[in-house]
Parts: sequence; C-alpha cells; structure tokens
Amino acid sequence: MKTVLKTLRSRHGYTQEALADKLSITRQTLLKYETGEATPSMDIIKQLSNILQVDYTCLIEDRMPEEPEYRIIPETKTLDRHELRISIPQRNIEKFKQVLLYILQKVGAKPNIGETVIYKLLYFIDFDYYELYEEQLMGLKYIKNTYGPTPVDFAKLVAKMEEKGELEKVTTKFFDKDQKKYLPVKSPNLSMLTGRELQHIDRVLERLSDKTATELSELSHKDIPWIGTKMREVIDYEAVFYRTAETSVNPDSKVV
Repeated sequence: MKTVLKTLRSRHGYTQEALADKLSITRQTLLKYETGEATPSMDIIKQLSNILQVDYTCLIEDRMPEEPEYRIIPETKTLDRHELRISIPQRNIEKFKQVLLYILQKVGAKPNIGETVIYKLLYFIDFDYYELYEEQLMGLKYIKNTYGPTPVDFAKLVAKMEEKGELEKVTTKFFDKDQKKYLPVKSPNLSMLTGRELQHIDRVLERLSDKTATELSELSHKDIPWIGTKMREVIDYEAVFYRTAETSVNPDSKVV
C-alpha cells in the first residue's frame, strides 16, 4: 500500500497532517502506513478509498488505478431508428461545453452542485435523452467507477475551458468535505442546442439537481447501464433500453 497511498495523497493535494485528520488518526500512524511499517484496518482502507476516490482493491494490492486514455470518437452518421444503433458516442465537444455552461448557469450556485454531482447530471442528461429519442445529445463516454458513472476526459475538457476563461474552478466546503465547484464565466451559446434538448436538460435538472452526490450515486447504481458494466469499462448507451421502472424515463417503457 505504501507506494500508491503516498502517490494518491499527493495527487489529491493532501498533506500528511490533513489526511490523517480526515481519518481521525495521528500523522505518525499515517506515516507508518506510507512506509509499510503498519497495515491499516479495513475500515481505514475504506475511508481512504472514499477520500482518494479509488477502488479499495488498489490500496490493498498497492497498485495505481488504471487510467485508460479514452477519446471521444469522431462523429458518425445517425442511423435510421430501425437499423442497428451505434453504441460508440459521437464527437461533440462544443455541445458538451455549452451544456456544462448551461448547467452551471442554472444550478451551479446550489451548495450541493460540486464536481461529482455534475458527473451524474451529465450522465443522466445523456442517457435519458438516448432512451427517449434514440439519439445522442452530447454523446460523451462514461466509465463505471465505484461511486457511479464518470465522464471520460472531463478534467481535460474543463481545464481547456478554464484556460480560455469560459469557467472558473474553486474549492469550497460542503458539510465537512472539500468540494470542487465550477463557476460559469461565459454564457452558454444556446444556438448550439435545440429546443427539445434544452427542455430535456431542464427536466433533468428539475428532477435531480437538488440531490446530493451520495443520492445521485445511489440512483446511478440502480441503473441497468451501470449495473451491467464491468468496473472501469465504458458504459454502453444501448443498455438504457433495458432499464427498470425505477430509472426509466420513457413513459412507453414496458419494462417493470
């Protein structure tokens, strides 16, 4: 554990004192974990897993989580609804940027809207739209992580938006946890979104934007696309057509 623990702590910007404080242990105890002089209990390992946002098996096996370099695939033609649907997401980085700015403009000031909540809002916006209309809205790729779907290359795309002065990243506190928030600096270009797309985004925000990260993670864990995917693999859009009534948004769905 010693190698991966120290690396992940540094990557997340924690000092030994800060991380030890979060774990309610002494800095000396944490130092022993990092040097291999002591092995933490399973309870501590699970806490570390949550804080460092990594599967606990990586800590136990002292290995860094895999970080596959997925890329948003170049745009493909939309098939007739009776043809075999394309599972690979379309490239639409500009639309993603406008959707993100729109989300931040509408609900970004809410205290619960941190990075993890944004991940889930993007996921449900994309997957709900695909279930309803058999078309992609943003067409982002999402991988299955411990705490729910994560949009691939989100950090890279947001970093570029920050460089261009389109948004600003800040760190705040939500209850007792550090929270990454994004503030829109630029207004979204709504001409890139259709009326139907905007109405859909508004419905998702109305339904889900008041939920906490934990509540949205739990909801995503009940979704067939997430359930049917192996950890760290890309979630297949096609799985939305097998959703149960609990997460389906299609009023004509016969699945119960």
